[in-house]
Amino acid sequence: MKLLLSLAALAATLAACSTPAPSPSTPRPSTAGPGVHVLAQRLAMPGLGRERTLRLYLPPSYETSPDARYPVIYMHDAQNLFDDATSFAGEWGVDETLDAFARTRGLEAIVVGIDNGGADRNHELSPWSNPKIDPAQGAQYMAFVVDVVKPFVDAHYRTRPDRANTAMIGSSLGGLVTHYALLRYPQVFGKAAIFSPSYWISNEAYTQTAAHPWPADTRVYFYIGGKEGDESVPDLERMIPLLATPDHAVRGITLHIEPDARHDEKAWRAEFPRAIAWLFEVRPLDAKMAP
Repeated sequence: MKLLLSLAALAATLAACSTPAPSPSTPRPSTAGPGVHVLAQRLAMPGLGRERTLRLYLPPSYETSPDARYPVIYMHDAQNLFDDATSFAGEWGVDETLDAFARTRGLEAIVVGIDNGGADRNHELSPWSNPKIDPAQGAQYMAFVVDVVKPFVDAHYRTRPDRANTAMIGSSLGGLVTHYALLRYPQVFGKAAIFSPSYWISNEAYTQTAAHPWPADTRVYFYIGGKEGDESVPDLERMIPLLATPDHAVRGITLHIEPDARHDEKAWRAEFPRAIAWLFEVRPLDAKMAP
């Protein structure tokens, strides 16, 4: 199977992967809810010589239930998660969605959003080399998440830090680096949602998965849109059998293909509530409840 896209498709995909901040000349009102907090302290990224902002969502009961502890969902591209004012092409509505789950399903979780690095985003979210994106810095970025961000969050917030209660969700290159996180840190992440993964970056995603299968109890929600490019669906469908071999099978895997969806924030926002319901094994939100 051909893994690399045509030049035209590659250019379009890279454009979709890039998430520059909105122009200051066209400010938009904030849509972030009261549970969203932008941390004043920027965390240093060892090996990259940069610092990064975290945006956290705390569930509705966090302030009123001082003994409660919560599962944690780590997500990339934090500018796009909670607030239309900081989003590239519309926010995901993560805070509104989780507020609805808390209100109607009793599911509450902390979300840790890690800002993308602007011009450095494609490098940081690429765990394997590709001439169109090099240098690949996904290994350093993920080490930052595991060795700096997670310890900071676990020390300062009431988390459930164990693997079963630690999830990661990402789209596009964020989906690719989320896949890498399960390969490199299977002892840390027990759940993941991988949206529109950029498997075209490198064949290493396949060879590494075949050589180092995830633990059998890993729970993973895969999603792809049918209009993301000619190779997108076949590339993802090629991955699934590697996780369900006769000798080793990851028991908790599902794949949703939305035939008319494209590679964009609108599609990922629509998919997010379904992924959350499946990952945490609760009843999906009714259509009228989704933000």
